[in-house]
Amino acid sequence: MGWVFAVALGLQEKRRGAVLAALWPIAAGHATAITLTILLLRFIQNFLPFRSIKLAVAIILFATGIYRLFRASHPRGAGMRVGWRDLFVWSFLMASGHGAGLMLMPVLLAQPMRGMTHRMAGGTLMPSMAIGMSKIALAVLVHTISLLVVAGALALLVFETYENSGLGPLTNRWVNFDLVWAIALLLAGCATLLM
Repeated sequence: MGWVFAVALGLQEKRRGAVLAALWPIAAGHATAITLTILLLRFIQNFLPFRSIKLAVAIILFATGIYRLFRASHPRGAGMRVGWRDLFVWSFLMASGHGAGLMLMPVLLAQPMRGMTHRMAGGTLMPSMAIGMSKIALAVLVHTISLLVVAGALALLVFETYENSGLGPLTNRWVNFDLVWAIALLLAGCATLLM
């Protein structure tokens, strides 16, 4: 939902450059949130069996999806005059609260990354951190670039529509993104259980 904040800042400053500049700290906060979630998963994999992790991830995805479905409100009281640090923190908190990192779990659990493990003396498998970190970084980079492209396209589309036509077209064609996100979380929970 960072694109909405980017549009608001662009409209407030009356320039497209403000929309684009706001996307960078939003993407950085989002990337930090998903990185921490992935690292937490990799850490937990050292101690819990795969089935337990899969079930826990599915339950968390379902719970977050149901919560977002019935409780889609956002914190109130924040002003719109924010700097890069404020955007970063806001994006980190929103990505964490909306379960953005959780959305990567079905993919990461479905295809264990090759080279992520090595055998220990007792025959157990342990993650190889050197190889794993580069793959985690690649996953975060691809996800963040996707976020920048989609959020940037939406922000610019809405900004240009408002600049050219006012609020009329936006009020008639608005999409409930909280509902879309809640459904996506529920589908990700199903995907986790089916893998």
